Amino acid sequence: MKIIALEEHVVPRPISEAWIRTAERQDRSVGYSPKHLTSRLEDLDHLRLSEMADCGIDMQVLSLPGPAFQNFEPNEAIALAREFNDSLASTVARRPDKFEAFASLPMPSPEDAASELERAVQRLGMQGALLCGRTGRRHMDDRRFDPVYATAERLRAPLYIHPQMPPADVMDAYYTGFEPVAEFMLATAGIGWHYEAGLEFLRMIMGGVFDRFPNLQVMLGHWGEVVLFYLDRIALLDKAGLKLERPLREYFQQNAYYTPSGIFSQKYLQWTIAEVGVERIIFSQDYPYQMSASGRARAFLEEAVISQHDKEGIAHRNWENLTRRIIRQ
Repeated sequence: MKIIALEEHVVPRPISEAWIRTAERQDRSVGYSPKHLTSRLEDLDHLRLSEMADCGIDMQVLSLPGPAFQNFEPNEAIALAREFNDSLASTVARRPDKFEAFASLPMPSPEDAASELERAVQRLGMQGALLCGRTGRRHMDDRRFDPVYATAERLRAPLYIHPQMPPADVMDAYYTGFEPVAEFMLATAGIGWHYEAGLEFLRMIMGGVFDRFPNLQVMLGHWGEVVLFYLDRIALLDKAGLKLERPLREYFQQNAYYTPSGIFSQKYLQWTIAEVGVERIIFSQDYPYQMSASGRARAFLEEAVISQHDKEGIAHRNWENLTRRIIRQ
């Protein structure tokens, strides 16, 4: 059973250095880079390939994690995005049997981001793009980003919504009062990242993005970034006068795919199947932030109480069906 993992990250050293150089504009996570993560984020050769094999993963879809280029000045974001996407495309060309890639976009300049998405998909062969929630203070439902969504819909290219750290004032209001490591984890992997990404998707629904672009497809990691698990309560917003074209639940079922991001929980798997259907689930490990014990990634699917057909759908076929629809020329 071939396993393709979607949320698998790479950070070239020039980009991490650019994050640190502009730290006052970035989120607070840019200074957190333990050596065991840095070496894996930079590696695109023996270490990564050996750990993929150890986990039972056949292919990674590479991407740049948050904050990506979303808090740079526009001109710098444009230059960095083009350089990164060219570099990643070269990596894929060297090992097409092991790697695919999401583009990273210069979201501070939405028109240029749309152009870069088209270039990345049609000229570089990338499989859509990964976005990191807010761009500065602008949320993903802001109409300034419509050129990106229009291009993604026209090309049938999916957009992966990745977490970004909460804004500084939210950090100070909700995530402080503990030891520094505990504060950081509370604001990031503990819960803060997931509220951020889930709320951005919910804002896209409420802001009419999927009414303006009904065929746009996005992806959420970590089993739907909290909001999927609260869908029964979120459905109360149908009575809030939003004037949407569909019930909120239908946007979750028709405009989004969901990945585990290394949270290998059979309970979460069954919940997600019940909410959106197995055809809306695609595998991911969130490398190198989540690294399972030897063979555990593959064992998660092999042990699942679902049919072999459904296991293969999550492992690779749902992703292949989605990307097969991308318009390349």
